[in-house]
Amino acid sequence: MRFMIIVKATPEADAAAAMPTEAEMATMADYHEQLAKAGVLLDAAGLHPTARGWRVGYDAQGRKRVLDGPFAETKEHVAGYTLIQVRSAEEALEWSRRFPSPFPGHDCHIEVRQLFEAEDFTPGDAVERFKAIDVLARTTHH
Repeated sequence: MRFMIIVKATPEADAAAAMPTEAEMATMADYHEQLAKAGVLLDAAGLHPTARGWRVGYDAQGRKRVLDGPFAETKEHVAGYTLIQVRSAEEALEWSRRFPSPFPGHDCHIEVRQLFEAEDFTPGDAVERFKAIDVLARTTHH
């Protein structure tokens, strides 16, 4: 089972685009080293602030519109993520409880969501295509 631990941005962090301190980086490194040693870490990264990003919106007719950041609703912004693979939701919960505060000194939170697996969908050609893409992506080196 794969789970994404989503670090939600704070208004201060997104607006200031402040880099974490050495102490904050060390705390996160310690946690991610524990995940790696346990064999459950798949990926992790922080994201640049929304001022350096954009959104693509779609209307009901499928027309696209690009909107440059920054974006106003910071409570909905993602500041980073950690992707883990564990045996159960309970194990994911235990790891998420150990996640260090992403923004010490500020009210903040993380959100944990399970990823869909190909087996969760009704079998069919499209599901098989996604399985093939996944295998290809895992075997291709950049």
